[in-house]
Amino acid sequence: MAAHAQFDGVYHGLDQVGGRLRLTEGGLGFKPQAGDSNGSGSTFTLESDRMDSFGWLKVGRGYQLRINTRNHNKRRETFDGFHRDDFDRLSGAISEYYSKRLEQIEVSVRGWNWGKAEVEDTEVKFLVRDKLAFELPLEQIANTNIAGKTEVSMEFITGEQQQPQTNTGTSTNGAVKPKKQRGDQLVEMRLWVPGNVQRSDDEEEEAGSDAEEQETAASAFHEAIKAKADIGQAAGDGIILFKEVLVLTPRGRYDLDMYSGFLRLRGKTYDYKVLYSSITRLFLLPKPDDIHVQFVVGLDPPIRQGQTRYPYLVLQFVRDEELDAELNLDEETIQTKYDGKLKKRYEDPTFRIVSSLFRVFSNQKLIAPGTDSFEGTNSSNCLKCNVKAVDGLLYPLDRQMIWVSKQPIHVRYDDIHQVIFSRVGSGGAVSTSKTFDLKVTPKSGNQIIFAAVSREEHDALSKHFTNRKVRVKNEMSDVVAIDDVLSDDDEEMEDDEDDSRRRRASKNSKSFAGDDDAMDEDEESEEDQDFEAESSDGGSPSEGSSSDGEGAESGSDDMADGPPKKKKKN
Repeated sequence: MAAHAQFDGVYHGLDQVGGRLRLTEGGLGFKPQAGDSNGSGSTFTLESDRMDSFGWLKVGRGYQLRINTRNHNKRRETFDGFHRDDFDRLSGAISEYYSKRLEQIEVSVRGWNWGKAEVEDTEVKFLVRDKLAFELPLEQIANTNIAGKTEVSMEFITGEQQQPQTNTGTSTNGAVKPKKQRGDQLVEMRLWVPGNVQRSDDEEEEAGSDAEEQETAASAFHEAIKAKADIGQAAGDGIILFKEVLVLTPRGRYDLDMYSGFLRLRGKTYDYKVLYSSITRLFLLPKPDDIHVQFVVGLDPPIRQGQTRYPYLVLQFVRDEELDAELNLDEETIQTKYDGKLKKRYEDPTFRIVSSLFRVFSNQKLIAPGTDSFEGTNSSNCLKCNVKAVDGLLYPLDRQMIWVSKQPIHVRYDDIHQVIFSRVGSGGAVSTSKTFDLKVTPKSGNQIIFAAVSREEHDALSKHFTNRKVRVKNEMSDVVAIDDVLSDDDEEMEDDEDDSRRRRASKNSKSFAGDDDAMDEDEESEEDQDFEAESSDGGSPSEGSSSDGEGAESGSDDMADGPPKKKKKN
């Protein structure tokens, strides 16, 4: 028996640097090529007792040796770059050193998108005519849901979630983080799984009356993934469970199940897995009704629901609701792992228990309005406003402001270029407006407009920003000055009109006084003519034959229509 078997020009995993692979009875070792300029390769060893099974398949870089491991930090180690002729020598070495068989794996190259999906211990395999098309590691599945009755969606852990040390939540003091070159990554996949589960006769007898409602294949596939992946209660012992928590974003009632490294939101339709390392901010914000408290959790990367991203979780609790809860932790774990920051038993309001656990598990500060924070006219720490057509509550805090709605908006004061107080409308509409707009211009990005803010909040809000060294521009004072000028002009115009009316009245009175004699002569001549006509018509048969009622009515009409006649002058 040879002491070792050696293969050159082999690549470990996704390394771009080739090297030398050596197999011995005690294990294997890989060493990158010496003198490589990239320096991206590293020496690797694996003990023989951690090798579980071996596979051989065709890949992009020749042929691949796949080693499934046990009691190892990775479920699988791969080595690419083998040639077809290396199979016999490699198979003999594995059989000789490790008493294992090198299994050949056939890969489907038909390109079909239909086949059979199987859930195994560590992966989901998609087979086309019993040949492997692709496989998905279960440890990379962050969430799974049933979209409809026959469609199963799988969401995968992103690069930031795989490396939680990149998200420590520490402040950068406004410094711009360098951009990282990242390639494309699979974040979601959906499989159409039609039909129902075929049960055996024994299973149908055990099901009894429930046999009428057959389980769909999609539901069975979904449950199999939850059971095998790092999803659900099987993933570890839960620390505490909160039932039917009201979540405003994404809206619904969810069971909040908290574990040591992550939490799960379980709803009737959707489940979400949130790593504590992805939590960046925590806000505890009282609502102005003095009944509810909102707990806002910032996430990076955000959770997903199809194409919709949720960078914030918004939970709502009743302020006076208390809970008697006990953690599934022993005192030693509380003291050693959590530095005594947790209690074994809680008898407090629910929102305080939840916020305390989030703060300890995520190692993030809990931000809440302080004693010197913004206080509005109704003694609340927030004000109502709109962003576009969506209502929400704006909380101006000590170092930042957050607008809470379906999609919260968070802005730090040191990221703001200036805030502008602006009023809507023109002319009389401005002077009678009861609201104003708060325009926030960040140092980078688009302007945010918080509309329909009550006019009574202006002074307190302006003072708050000024005390925080935020640049404030007030366009309302300019508009008020314009209104004052316009009102002065209106008053002057009214005075001019009054003077002109008085002048016209005095001129008219003088002209009326000079024309009195002529008007009297005209009136007297007209009255003389009328009198003569009346006296000549006095015996008219047509007028004299009319009835008294008609005569009285016509007389009244004449008095109502015509002016009173003057007496004839002698």
